[in-house]
Amino acid sequence: MPYYVYVIECVDGTFYTGYTKDLDARLRLHMNGKGARYTRMHKPLKLVYAEELDSRLDAVRKERKLKKLRHHQKLELINPRTQSRRGHKRTHRNAA
Repeated sequence: MPYYVYVIECVDGTFYTGYTKDLDARLRLHMNGKGARYTRMHKPLKLVYAEELDSRLDAVRKERKLKKLRHHQKLELINPRTQSRRGHKRTHRNAA
């Protein structure tokens, strides 16, 4: 069974990153205020990124990697066509 890593944009412009086996159920929990503490304090707005992975270990590793990104890097991940204001080189993600 696949796992998913995901990023939710919150109403204050921040991002929450997590992983799950059931993306739809997890998103419902966040939206209903019963997900992670962070999304209870920072109301979730919408799902902005999701990636399917083959195993829990892969999902945990990807989540850690995404959590280390700076805000502008997460914006580029969400919309890789946008130019970084700081002139950083963009990385393009292959659509699978």
